[in-house]
Amino acid sequence: MRTIKIEKVVLNVGATGEELEKGVKLLKILTGKKPAKMKSNKRIPTLSVRPGLEVGAVVTIRKDINEFLKRMLAAIDNKLNRNQISENNFSFGIKEYIEIPDVEYQREIGIIGFDITVVFIRSGRRVKLKKVKRGKIPKKQIISKKEIIKFMEEKFQTEFI
Repeated sequence: MRTIKIEKVVLNVGATGEELEKGVKLLKILTGKKPAKMKSNKRIPTLSVRPGLEVGAVVTIRKDINEFLKRMLAAIDNKLNRNQISENNFSFGIKEYIEIPDVEYQREIGIIGFDITVVFIRSGRRVKLKKVKRGKIPKKQIISKKEIIKFMEEKFQTEFI
């Protein structure tokens, strides 16, 4: 029950208008899935964002995570900062998608970066998430920074700075 697993990997791109369409194409090429577009809820006049405007795209991967994550970590030389880790997950960004192994430059997309979030899970978390007979889970179910660092060093040979 104490074993740690990767639940999902979430890729997202933030942009508006034409840049968003390029980001959607990029996520589709990398994952083979159709990205969902996110809409804004707030008005931010300095960025010319209004409620209902599409401001990003997101894709969630739940199958074949290990191979995909190894490719993404190779783009950042398997080095992560300790500040990028929080409870149950960690995130990192890739500035240019052409740094990923086996990915070629696409002229219609240009150079775009995106963010990746890796979410961890332990057995028994569904008790908290289900609708019927929902229960509480203890603090020991939370996956700490130290546990994430140990898991990533063992499975993916990742360095933490």
